[in-house]
Amino acid sequence: MDDLETRELRYFVAVAEELHFGRAADRLGIAQPPLSRAIRGLERRLGVRLLDRDRRGVALTEAGGVLLREARTALDAVAAAARRTRRAGDPRRPLVLVTKAGASHELLRRLLDTAASEPGAAPVEVLLCEVGEQARRLRDGHADVALMHRPFDDLAGFDTEDLCVEGQVALLPAGHPLAARDQLTLAEVSDVPDLPLARWPRLDGSYPDGPGPEVRTQSQLAQLVALGRTLLVIPASSRAWQWPDHVAVPVVDAPDVTTVIAWPPTGHSPAVASLVRAAARLRETGLPVPAG
Repeated sequence: MDDLETRELRYFVAVAEELHFGRAADRLGIAQPPLSRAIRGLERRLGVRLLDRDRRGVALTEAGGVLLREARTALDAVAAAARRTRRAGDPRRPLVLVTKAGASHELLRRLLDTAASEPGAAPVEVLLCEVGEQARRLRDGHADVALMHRPFDDLAGFDTEDLCVEGQVALLPAGHPLAARDQLTLAEVSDVPDLPLARWPRLDGSYPDGPGPEVRTQSQLAQLVALGRTLLVIPASSRAWQWPDHVAVPVVDAPDVTTVIAWPPTGHSPAVASLVRAAARLRETGLPVPAG
């Protein structure tokens, strides 16, 4: 039988991440012998060796690596299902909309106003996050709907509606010579010896190669730009968090960015449907394209 219990998966993930039965048992709050028996039983049922054990320690086999990835996904899905179920059972709960801090500010403001005018609309709670976090918040059940940006954000598996398309700008320190330009090209902003492009993490958490600083938050980035240590290219609407020490210059050949409203297919509740209708109404009335 291939049925796996969530308890077994939690036990295995703890051992696979700690690579030590004693530490895994402490983490789980159980004794080591039943943990060892559970892992051996799991291996027998699956008919594969998940862990190599010797006097030097514990190591994952190739099969163990596959189960670790799949088990994390399964446990996340179970946890998300529990959160969504609890939220669906609370008639007073607000709808949670997640978006990058500082992104699409005017669109967000107008969307909230339009949504509030829908008959019987649920209250909307705004959850602000850092770059690239919306997909995780939707998948783990902490948010119901998101504003996301194509081609930068991970939209795999979500239902989406396009809202608006905009260009991009280079955000520069106000005193830099390029800040006086009316427009720039990608080639020009990619080759500034004294002002290397900031590097955001990829979807897998790794950073692209390059001389620019590694950044994870908008506040880090804003201060590094103001200090003259980096520049970046961002959607024009993200200028909402621009400091007085920054200047935004249009990058004429940068790819357009499409803002979308996204939600998990399994989470299409009446409240989500109402918010999506509000977004469609807003799009039909003509959303302002941010000035480049």
